Amino acid sequence: MLYIMRHGKTEWNAKHKLQGRTDIPLSDEGRAMAENAGNAYRHIHFDVCYCSPLVRAKETAEILLKDRNIPIITDDRLVEMSFGVYEGKENCLDTDGSEIQTLFKSPEKYVISVDDGESLDELYSRTGEFIKEIIEPQLKDNKDILIVGHGAMNNSIICQINEIPVEKFWSTGIENCKLIKLK
Repeated sequence: MLYIMRHGKTEWNAKHKLQGRTDIPLSDEGRAMAENAGNAYRHIHFDVCYCSPLVRAKETAEILLKDRNIPIITDDRLVEMSFGVYEGKENCLDTDGSEIQTLFKSPEKYVISVDDGESLDELYSRTGEFIKEIIEPQLKDNKDILIVGHGAMNNSIICQINEIPVEKFWSTGIENCKLIKLK
């Protein structure tokens, strides 16, 4: 089986700041969410956990899997999408006509990346490579795999696995510390 989870909340989540690759730690609320998720999902078997190298995802995985003897392996391909110059800005999705607003409201029209950012094609390429090289062989061996990551990065995996078109990229509505079963 394949499962995916988004990290717990951060102070930037609470302030509606776009995080992207900025390495923001969990807030106390985020740590409590991860601990509650660990209790709620304790009965689910995982052979391995793959995780983004960003601290909010690593910390979520560590709290979630505490005392379970499950290896947590970071992979750079699971880092969050880069939002370039928009990272750290509050309420930037409300900026009419901006590239970042296009990404979040009409992702199928987002064909170029923001300054210093990443395109959806780049995101899909690296997460697709991770799926093919790491996930698919282990699923064939009947392994139970958990991925702990981020909103956009997780959505790219969910869309590829479930063959969801890019115009519905954000339709999965992945919540912090909610476990989603994919395969």
